[in-house]
This record gives sequence, C-alpha cells and structure tokens, in this order.
Amino acid sequence: MPSACDPVIEDIEDMVSSTDPTPHERQSARKNIIPRPKKKKELLNDEELQADSVIPGMQKIWMKTWGCSHNNSDGEYMAGQLAASGYKMTDDPAEADLWLLNSCTVKNPAEDHFRNSIKKAQEQDKKVVVAGCVPQAQPRMDYLKSLSIIGVQQIDRVVEVVDEAVKGHSVRLLGQKKEGGRRLGGARLDLPKIRKNPLIEIISINTGCLNACTYCKTKHARGDLASYPIEELVKRVRQSFQEGVCEIWLTSEDTGAYGRDIGTDLPTLLWRLVEQIPDGAMLRLGMTNPPYILEHLGEMAKILNHPRVYAFLHVPVQSASDSVLMDMKREYCIDDFKRVVDFLKERVPGVTIATDIICGFPGETEEDFQETLELVKLYRFPSLFINQFYPRPGTPAAKMEQVPAQVKKQRTRELSQLFHSYNPYDHKVGEMQHVLVTEESFDAQYYVAHNKFYEQVLVPKKVEFKGKMIEVEIYEAGKHFMKGRPVEDSKPFNPSIAAPLQQGEVSGLIQEQSVRGTSGSSSILIGCFSVDREALKKLGIGLAVAAALLAFIIDKLY
Repeated sequence: MPSACDPVIEDIEDMVSSTDPTPHERQSARKNIIPRPKKKKELLNDEELQADSVIPGMQKIWMKTWGCSHNNSDGEYMAGQLAASGYKMTDDPAEADLWLLNSCTVKNPAEDHFRNSIKKAQEQDKKVVVAGCVPQAQPRMDYLKSLSIIGVQQIDRVVEVVDEAVKGHSVRLLGQKKEGGRRLGGARLDLPKIRKNPLIEIISINTGCLNACTYCKTKHARGDLASYPIEELVKRVRQSFQEGVCEIWLTSEDTGAYGRDIGTDLPTLLWRLVEQIPDGAMLRLGMTNPPYILEHLGEMAKILNHPRVYAFLHVPVQSASDSVLMDMKREYCIDDFKRVVDFLKERVPGVTIATDIICGFPGETEEDFQETLELVKLYRFPSLFINQFYPRPGTPAAKMEQVPAQVKKQRTRELSQLFHSYNPYDHKVGEMQHVLVTEESFDAQYYVAHNKFYEQVLVPKKVEFKGKMIEVEIYEAGKHFMKGRPVEDSKPFNPSIAAPLQQGEVSGLIQEQSVRGTSGSSSILIGCFSVDREALKKLGIGLAVAAALLAFIIDKLY
C-alpha cells in the first residue's frame, strides 16, 4: 500500500480491487468488531500508532458547493453516499476532519472563492478533496497539485476517494463513463442523497451540451450532450415523491437539448414526468437555450400551462446584438429569441421568462450594448441575471480583444439600473393566488412560497404551511417578491404522498415513514416502494429479505 509521501495515484483502481469490502459492508462489519487491548510489548511507536489509527468512515466532513443547480444536485449525491458509508456530515468547517469542495468554473469569482477555500483548509491542516467543474476542466492547475479529485462523472465513487484522502493518499478520478461506445450521462440517479431541502428534488436530466460558446468553460468540464433514459428519470421522480418531496427541479447545462443523443426530446420526457406528479406538487423546468426550444414551442406551451408545472422558463439571451451573438457562437439570432418569448407570452398567459445577459463581451460596441438595453426595456424581464464578462482560461473569448474593464463595469451598472427601475409585481397587489411553500427566507422571518408563475411570495412563518399549497391574498409587492396573507377559511393542502425526510436524512435507504392514506399506520419505504410493516410481520419476512425481493422485482419490471 503506498504511503502518504508517494506521488499522486492517477486512478483508484491501482488501490481498490473488486475483492475489497464495499462501504456498506465495511460499515456493517464495524458493529461486530470488539476492541482487544494490546499488551505493552505489542505497542507501536507513536508515529506508527497514529497512522494505523486512521479508520476511514469515522471522520466528520464539511462540504461546500458553488454554482448551478446541477452542481448542487451532485453535491447532494456525494453527501448522501458519504453519510450512508458512516461519515458524519457537519455544517461546521472548524470541526470537520476533511473539506469536500465542489467547484464552479463559470466565472472568475467563483473559482477565486474555491481556491481561497483550499488555501484556508490547508492552513488549518484539514484534509481536502475537490470536485466539480474546475478540477475536471483544469486538473493540472498548480493549486490543485497533490489534492484528491473527483471528476463530474465520478461522483458515485466519492466514498472511495475520501477513504484514501483521510489516510493521506491522493487519488484522481477524471475519466468519462461510456457504454457501448456512447458517453453516459454520469452517475446513477438512484444513489443515496441528502437533499439540502427535503421538500425539493433536483434531477439532472442530461450532462453537457451541443453548443460551443466561445466564452464557456463549463463545456470543458461537462463535455458533449449525454442524456439519461426516460425510464430512469421517471423512476427517480417516483422515488422522490415517495420520500415526501413536493417540488421537482429539472436541471442540466441545456434542458432543451435533452434526448437528441438518444432519439427522443424534451416534451416527450416532460409528458411522462407530469404523469407522476401528485395534485398540489409542482415541476420546474431548467435552463434551455433558444435553438433547441424553437421546434417544440407548441408542445412546450401546452406543458407550461399544465396545472402541476410552473409557467416559468429560463432562456438565456446573453446579448441582443446579432454581431455579438455570432462572436459568442450562440447559434441563434435575436429574432429567434424574440420568437420564443413572444410565442410563449401569447400561449401561456402570465408566463415568467428569465434570462441572462453578459456585459462587455469582447468586441461589444456601444451600439451593441444599446440594443441589449432596448430588449430589456421591451420585455421588462422580472428575473434577469446580469454578468460582467470574465475571460476564462482556455476559451476562445479569452484570446479576443477585450473591452476595457471600466467600460464593462459601466455597462453592468447601467443595465442593473435599468433592471431596478421597474417593479414587475405592483399590478398583482390584491390578487388571490395559490402558492406552494417550500423554504425559509434568508432573514428567517418568513416562509418562501411560489405561485404558478414561479414568482416568490413571502408568507407567515407557520409550521403548518411548510410543504403545503395555500391560498393567499397579495398585499405588498417588492422588486423580487410579493407578500401574501392566508385567506380566511382556506385550508392548506398537502401535496406530499409521504412524510418528508428529516433534514440531513439520507434518501434512497430503507426508511420508516408514515404514508398518507394509511390511517396513520407506519410503512416501510424500500427504494421508491412503500411496504406495510405489519404485513411483513404476518408473513414472517424480515426487512433484508423484503429489500432483496423488491430489488429483484424492480430489476425485472424496469
């Protein structure tokens, strides 16, 4: 076995064989270990004793995730696997033995925070494992030397990497998952997970994209499009609702491109998923680029009008100048974007269109920027993500002639001022709305709910509202939110078909839960199936046998 001083091990297969115990086997075996005190003559010297005392799976881990909802979902999966293997996840970085840092490479500031966190961990003598798009895209960066790395398609092996890291070894897993020569979407969707919010399930429907935008570093990390099969996504949605989730977020680098690599498309997937959504629960679509939504506008309008789907779509425009869009290689013109927005606004009354804009892209003239301002004035987007351009290393845009920094800042300020000059929700004061309550506000004074159009509504912080659909009257409107008071004599509706998992509880394991519709009787949740505990007792079947039988049945059915 290599020592802590050995060079970086490029692949964990050099250390872990198929005959080694799995994390679950290891955790189970610990319960049967009886410590035996050593005789004095058997004692090793202090250094050897300390090395031998490192038992993987006993440490505390703090995890930090930056970036998009896809990255957050990856982080939830990694936390779930580590907890299921015996590690304790902690919210306190100071008490942690190891820091797991899940990075984002979209903008320079995000990578700066990531790099600074690595330095801080090393100053505190913490073990460090890095994951996410930064090390996947640039594993040879100086500040990543000697660190263990989990690639974006290797999150299902986080336990193995962390096991070696706590022992002082460095392991790097950066390979691509393939089957039959085809690139796979990534790790399995049925892995253990700890949801940051037990009421919200974030599901990656594909990884990578079909674009080659000149400014994008994420493409270097996530690669080309690779979609998950529809049946796997349906099973994950079904399991999520069986675990008490009431809201599903679909995510990827480009949801609109879903299925083009496996002979299907986004509307086909969405109609299958809608069938799984209980009354009162909601589905939120992720970001889609204009080129891949144009041919599906009719079906997308029907889906967004569905009562269990938020009438919300995130369509990044980036610039309203065709010249800039061409330099970005965005593969659409501004008229294509307008066609998407105009069609959906006409066919989906009240629809929320969120968009992104980059200020100061290389070559952007003042005339180009004025076109972008006019677009915002025309549509008055209620949700607008404004980004000052940052050249990312290794991208074509980084080699282009740059707009002066002061000009980029000035344009960013001007666009921000325009965005804050209008209030999109003032006309909604006095409306009655049904909203789904899923979160707590940052100041902890309210619960956060969303209406049909995924507009944020703050409601009184009453525990009986959490996870429920309630009716409210809007009495105040701000720039980014509304405030609603519950309508008298209106009862909260519970969309969950099972009791939600507790905060920090691991999804995908055998759970005892109270399932709605069973008159309060307790059932056992095995995978995504609810099994009556009393029925098992009468049949003389134990949980382990029931789990094995269900696994066999599921494998045959699906």
